[in-house]
Amino acid sequence: MLDLSFYQGRRVLLTGHTGFKGSWMSRVLVNAGAVVTGYGLAPPADPNLFSLAGVCSEMQSVIGDIRDFERLRQVFLAADPEIVIHMAAQPIVRESYRTPRETYEINVMGTVNLLECARLSGRVKSLLNVTTDKVYQNNEWCWGYRENEPLDGFDPYSNSKSCSELATHCYRGSFFSDGAAISTARAGNVIGGGDFAADRIIPDCIRAQQAGKRIGVRNPYSTRPYQHVLEPVMAYLMIAQMQYRNKDLAGWYNVGPDDCDCVTTGQLVDLFCQSWGNGAEWESQAERNAPHEANFLKLDCTKLKTAFGWSPRWHIRRAVELTCQWSKIWLEKGDIPAEMDREIKEYLSCR
Repeated sequence: MLDLSFYQGRRVLLTGHTGFKGSWMSRVLVNAGAVVTGYGLAPPADPNLFSLAGVCSEMQSVIGDIRDFERLRQVFLAADPEIVIHMAAQPIVRESYRTPRETYEINVMGTVNLLECARLSGRVKSLLNVTTDKVYQNNEWCWGYRENEPLDGFDPYSNSKSCSELATHCYRGSFFSDGAAISTARAGNVIGGGDFAADRIIPDCIRAQQAGKRIGVRNPYSTRPYQHVLEPVMAYLMIAQMQYRNKDLAGWYNVGPDDCDCVTTGQLVDLFCQSWGNGAEWESQAERNAPHEANFLKLDCTKLKTAFGWSPRWHIRRAVELTCQWSKIWLEKGDIPAEMDREIKEYLSCR
């Protein structure tokens, strides 16, 4: 099981540290006493979670493009990491339809660049590539996908992440059989405080409340495995820790909620409206000729549970409540680092 004291004093390279999950991961690692080097693009000007999280002065934050191999190589050599967590990505399905070539460059060649840096270093002991639940060939089954199911994401984002998985499998077998422990982690949709991305349902809900408008929902009947952002962040840290100690645990892992937390987008927004209060309401805004997105997707996380004794700690209702609480504190210009630390402490105290 996860023991954050393991990270005390350990050198960690985190790509995509300025993103949503990356900012939460940075906060957890800094609090744990890790020696963190982050490598990622500059966050959006305003607002962005990385600035709000208050971690920049407590870690080495390097602004760079994962596609720039020479720059990444320089940072890798300077950081000399024992542990690498790769989260840099173009993560939005609809954006991938607008910029497919860039999406593949970032998500595929960015991964290859990182793996190549690790290969040339020869000093990495644990490497985790964070992908997505959308890597699977989605047949719209009613049961969860397992790690041995075929990989073949439909849209450019999902497919590029499938390619990232395959590149990782290749490097692991070709170059790291006697070296670093390497895993991939396929997480479901995450929610939580500080996600300001476009084309994501909870940020859209919050923006609607700011503007005093009804929430528009594009796909109210699409089912997804929603979870609080700290669920996968802590699972990633657990995998990286445990495979560092025992290379036999390296592999491919789904990270998702229990079946009861696989809900439709409409149900998720209902929970948001209940938690937010103040008369929040939503309406269906289904689009004609919209880019394809899966209607049903669920993960089977038996492997992760069996290998590590892991289980989700927060159900969807609590995840939505915390997201609303964080967002209201932000709107009121409250203490965001304190709220993040409070949520991290609450999460770790749950059993």
